[in-house]
Amino acid sequence: MSTSTTSPSSTPSLLSANLRRAGLTGAAALTAVLALAGPAAAHAEVEADKAQALAENVTLTFVSEAESASAGFREVRVVLPKGIAPADVSLGKAPKGWSFKATADGYVVGGPALKTGVDAEYEVKVRQLPDADEVAFKTVETYSDGEISRWIELPKDGEEAEQPAPLLKLKAAAPGATPIAPSPSASPTPSPTPSAEGTSSAPATTGAEDGEKAADKKDDDGSSTGLLVGGAIVAVLVVGGGAWWLVKRRASATGG
Repeated sequence: MSTSTTSPSSTPSLLSANLRRAGLTGAAALTAVLALAGPAAAHAEVEADKAQALAENVTLTFVSEAESASAGFREVRVVLPKGIAPADVSLGKAPKGWSFKATADGYVVGGPALKTGVDAEYEVKVRQLPDADEVAFKTVETYSDGEISRWIELPKDGEEAEQPAPLLKLKAAAPGATPIAPSPSASPTPSPTPSAEGTSSAPATTGAEDGEKAADKKDDDGSSTGLLVGGAIVAVLVVGGGAWWLVKRRASATGG
């Protein structure tokens, strides 16, 4: 009866192979754990060429990552943080055909729908950043099929938000930096609302129209007065004629 034995020379090879397999398995497990434990990737981001409090003429670059498998971006709406007025923001680079419109609390950038899977990347220029440690730009993305993604949540108690708003951390202001005066047109035109549209749709009355209405009223009053006077005269004539006829008839009867 024969028995198989492992030669001493083959034992180190088997150990090396087992160690390599164990090492690869451990590395894969570690990678998976790190991936699960790490922060979720932001789907809307912002960067600045001068990320410093009270910095002037700052260019902000926004990127919204495409997530839809069937539609492309057609609009991105941003709510500006306190300290940045809509009138102090202007459009820089943007997708072809896209335009900028200030709203009551921020702005909207949009235009022809981008191709499916293409990120929405654009730049705006800000007159001055506020004096803060960080600023958040709540973002609402709209796709060509009407789907909406909202990245508006802020971190609470150190916990990461599920749909975080783009957050820009700022360095301390430079020595001597001060807030500049707001723009003359710092009050933006509010976005159209049903009540605003109802108010604007009411026709404005001009001075000329007021004059015409007053003249028409005067003519109406004159016409009414004339009719009353004419009616009174006719009544007097009728009554007078009747009286004359009655007197004449009585006189004729007496004479006969």
